[in-house]
Amino acid sequence: MAIEKKVFFNLKHYEYGEAFFGSYKGMRYRLAREPLENVVFTPVEQRNPESRLMATVWPEPYSYHDTEDEKKISEKFEITEEGFDAAIAWINEQYESREWKE
Repeated sequence: MAIEKKVFFNLKHYEYGEAFFGSYKGMRYRLAREPLENVVFTPVEQRNPESRLMATVWPEPYSYHDTEDEKKISEKFEITEEGFDAAIAWINEQYESREWKE
């Protein structure tokens, strides 16, 4: 595995509605709760049941917001430890399965 779990914020952090951004050898990546909203003070039963973790990868050099959507690849995962692990594995698979310019 190229990018280790310890690089990311812990799963609870994503409840704050903040995204994690990183880069690895020519590939940029983002992990965030979607929809991206702050739910810390929202009772669990009122939270959006459609929310998922969304992992996105794209080529360097530009930021997430400055890269065309066509260059981004995304996948959604359950907001659980298992989903979190699967999202990180997916990001690593994207690195391994594509050629990224370093």
